[in-house]
Amino acid sequence: MDSQIEPLSAPDVAQESPSRSGRGPGRPTLSNEALLDKALDIFLEKGFEGTSIDAITAAAGVAKRTVYLRYGDKTTLFRAALERAIEEWIVPVETLQAAESDDLEETLLRIGQILVANIMTRAGLRLLRITNAESVRMPEIGAYAYRHGTGRTLVYLADLFRRRVKPGGRELADADEAALAFLNLVVGGPPSMALSGVELDQAEIDRHTRSAVSLFLHGLLPREASGEERETALAGPCGAEAQDLRTLEAENRRLRTLLVEAMLEAAALKEGRSSD
Repeated sequence: MDSQIEPLSAPDVAQESPSRSGRGPGRPTLSNEALLDKALDIFLEKGFEGTSIDAITAAAGVAKRTVYLRYGDKTTLFRAALERAIEEWIVPVETLQAAESDDLEETLLRIGQILVANIMTRAGLRLLRITNAESVRMPEIGAYAYRHGTGRTLVYLADLFRRRVKPGGRELADADEAALAFLNLVVGGPPSMALSGVELDQAEIDRHTRSAVSLFLHGLLPREASGEERETALAGPCGAEAQDLRTLEAENRRLRTLLVEAMLEAAALKEGRSSD
């Protein structure tokens, strides 16, 4: 496989006559979207190396010639299927922006709920599984998914924290780290459990999201501060007042420690599951 996965332009779809497609007169050929969706299911089930064009065409009910006319080879088909899955999966930044309100905690809860619901869909979990399965052998897959999916969300979240969290009236110094922490703590839990075989109902997912948002947000601010002081640290239309930066930094260190411990525990569980 090529060392880099580059975005694909729309495939040059040949117009197939009934005699060439093998599907008979009056029977439409499978759409590109349906073919790519079915191909991704087979790639997930069998892995890239274990998947053949024959298996894909049999599952999709199309002639092998159709696949070769549209995509040329298995690698190009895999690229196109993965690219479509990522583009279908990502939440547009405009959707996250529309969830913002004057209440930062409510804003983060809404954003967390949107992202968690999106990744817990069949398409979201399928994309996680296939990138996890293939990224070790083909790291460019994980890099592509990050650039076109997670990376965009992180940029938005970092900007949100710079605009809305202003300890001491100053811009948050580690907004990029805060964005990553938010995804790990708030969004990462339910899909990690789902991939490990743990079934979660909607009430459990909602409880996790609310608790994780609260832990994340109040870990950024001094617990000792009064309600009024804590309110003014969340930059809104009225600005922010001074805060004790040393206390804030201590809380940040504590939060990072919790996150590292949680990530190490998750990695250990995943490693143990892989070795079974």
